[in-house]
Amino acid sequence: MSTTYVRPGEGQHHPMIDGDHIAKAAVRDTEGAFEVFEVVAPARPMAPPHVSPWSGVLFLLEGRLTAFVDGTSYAVEPGGLVVFPAGTPSTFEVVGESARFLGITTGDGAGKFFADFASSVPVDRPAEDSMESILSVTQRHGVRVAGA
Repeated sequence: MSTTYVRPGEGQHHPMIDGDHIAKAAVRDTEGAFEVFEVVAPARPMAPPHVSPWSGVLFLLEGRLTAFVDGTSYAVEPGGLVVFPAGTPSTFEVVGESARFLGITTGDGAGKFFADFASSVPVDRPAEDSMESILSVTQRHGVRVAGA
């Protein structure tokens, strides 16, 4: 494995319905894999709860949000952290104007999902108007929209 350095503002942008997911690093070695994302999320209707095959860690840097994990809500402030376990219905909602957080996911599937989602689902329409596209992308990546 080689060293990776990413300057502020750099990374692959994946604009999605719940914010811009900026890929910062994908790490793979003999011990496993994980990916790191910076997420800049404006206040807008939240993405529907979904079940991912990877676990995720949300570490809030700026703003406030409410995380919903398996039917429980968590008020998250800067410096707060929430783990979204694999196989558990989860989503988040921005409280206020915007939020910025660090997202770390297990494995190497989240980045592929974010890239596919960003290129397939318009960000300027409500999620319910794009449900056919959303379900198509989620099925390709082993993600399931809760209740769908």
